[in-house]
Parts: sequence; structure tokens; C-alpha cells
Amino acid sequence: MPKLTISDLENLREKAKASIFLRDGGPFRAKITVHMGTCGIAAGAREILDAFLRLLNEKQIADVLLTTSGCAGMCSREPMATIELPGQSPVRYVDLTPEKVSLLFESHVLGGRPVAELALGLGSERTF
Repeated sequence: MPKLTISDLENLREKAKASIFLRDGGPFRAKITVHMGTCGIAAGAREILDAFLRLLNEKQIADVLLTTSGCAGMCSREPMATIELPGQSPVRYVDLTPEKVSLLFESHVLGGRPVAELALGLGSERTF
């Protein structure tokens, strides 16, 4: 197998970005990121991830990307999740419970309407 060049790696990175990040036209209608740092896990993030996964399976939805990340830096507001839809700013939700996940899923993920009373803020601290 030949050695990879910097150009090869850059091409692989762009292909991966295009398939994952909504801003770059990925194949998903939504991306849900559950923040799973140790503080999030201690606060119940596994139950939040399970609740999103259960809803996706129950409704047989395959075009929503469910992923995890590490600590979001606000331990006192865990468990948290960020929902991104194409053409909209990401929304970070805090103090989640499995019951709140159902509301977020129906309203924001499926209906395109963020739930302001559960949101910490809009936007992303990083751009890709």
C-alpha cells in the first residue's frame, strides 16, 4: 500500500466532513449530539442518549445522525444535547430528562421548531 500524502489526507477529511456536517450538505436531515463527558454521564447523559435512540428506532428514522461528544464545559447544566438542522443555527439544550427528549424530538428534530424554554443558546463555538 502506498504512503498517504498530505493531499490524500485532505481529500479524505473533506469527504468525511461532507458526510457528517450538516452545513456541508451531509445526507442527514438532523444531527443530535449528546454531550457525554464524565459530568454528563454522572448527570444522566446515557439515559438521554438511550431516549433519542429509542425514538429513532420506534419511528424507524434513518436520516438523523445521533452522535456523542465529550464535555461541553458546563457541568451544572448537564445532561445536554445539541440539535442541528440544515440552514439553522445549532441549539444547545440543557437540564434534559427522557421526557424532555420526547418534546425536543417531536418539535425540533421532526418539526423544525426549537424549544426555547429548554435551550441554553443558539450557535456554535466552532466553525468547520
